[in-house]
Amino acid sequence: MTIAEKLKERRDQAVAQGVATRGIYAARAENAELWDVDGKRYIDFAAGIAVNNTGHRHPRLMQAVAAQAEAFTHTCFHVAPYEGYVRLAERLNAATPGDFVKKTMLVTTGAEAVENAVKMARAYTGRSGVIAFSGAFHGRTLMGMALCGKVVPYKRGFGAMPPEVYHAPFPNTYHGVTAEQSIAALEGLFKSTIDPTRVAAIIIEPVQGEGGFNIADAGFLRQLRQIADTHGIVLIADEVQAGMARTGKLFAFEHAGVAADLVTMAKGLAGGFPLSAVTGRAEIVDAAPVGGIGGTYAGNPLAVAAANAVLDVIEDEDLCARATWLGDVIKSRLHTVADRQGMEMIGDVRGLGAMVAFELVTDRTSRTPDAALTQRIVAEAEQRGLIILPCGTYGNVIRLLPPLTTPEGQVAEALDILEASIEAGAAQVAVA
Repeated sequence: MTIAEKLKERRDQAVAQGVATRGIYAARAENAELWDVDGKRYIDFAAGIAVNNTGHRHPRLMQAVAAQAEAFTHTCFHVAPYEGYVRLAERLNAATPGDFVKKTMLVTTGAEAVENAVKMARAYTGRSGVIAFSGAFHGRTLMGMALCGKVVPYKRGFGAMPPEVYHAPFPNTYHGVTAEQSIAALEGLFKSTIDPTRVAAIIIEPVQGEGGFNIADAGFLRQLRQIADTHGIVLIADEVQAGMARTGKLFAFEHAGVAADLVTMAKGLAGGFPLSAVTGRAEIVDAAPVGGIGGTYAGNPLAVAAANAVLDVIEDEDLCARATWLGDVIKSRLHTVADRQGMEMIGDVRGLGAMVAFELVTDRTSRTPDAALTQRIVAEAEQRGLIILPCGTYGNVIRLLPPLTTPEGQVAEALDILEASIEAGAAQVAVA
């Protein structure tokens, strides 16, 4: 029995079943490489689900965290605030889109950031309604679940969701939902379901994460901005997965040339340390009463030090440009594979920067999702030493999230493994 197999037995006995896990038990990692407890090497194209944009254990992050640990590890910002938090807030205020005065609050997880953004919007507007989109993922807390546009596994079995949360269809041209249809459906909600004067916020991922890396085009986001302005609604950009240089811009909303009122971020913000933030219009952020937002661990000093280092690395190593290059290389290879005879199960290749996905279908005519093939390709890649992730409302999309610092040689190696894994999956379909 391998060490990983033994750990799995212990995990099954000790850890909640609802915490989904893969069979890779990590021992160490460096940049884009990870080794398991049995010594097997992997190239990590999951990056902790878009967390390690700067790679595993970037030296500048490690140095910053070590230096902070020598000073103090926790005081609680409510009790004894510290300069690093203030400096990070100043930097995020300057970095997020929008030519207006901003303020920031720090918490720990993406779900917390979303919850606090909704609280701010409700406090500012005096309204309670919130509109999200089909296929959305905004966290596993009670409000996060309600905002999610996918039932399994995020909502099933957890009872009633918080009231006054509504969903409009997210534009998905591959499956026949245009931006115009999505806007029409949103306007329809205002006619049939909720008066826009009762809507506090519209929240949207500029590129959906769990939903399948569906991209909201620039025109659609500009129309959302106009609708929000018309009705006095707070527009929230959930940049938890798409932010921090992942799409070739520091924030994905920048591609549309519009600014949201509030931006939520986490994942890549602190390069592997738990930290999230809400940044936005000062008058909206300040609408929450004193003591109404925050938390004991919110803005942990070690994570804050890491985040300040992440911003330095993104700028100094030009990771936005690197993300664009990575995405171009990956999409080029995927298009080459998809165009090959016998690869008709690759229905779509899409992505923004280094946030790339391909959708698997039974055939390109019906576009019927093929979740089983998706799982086979993910398993093949894992066996061959490449970590990739499935996603999508129907579980039929494979997403690729390489660290933006991945060396060129490892990118080529990973794409060779991916191509072989797709071919193996296709061969199994042919045999069946």
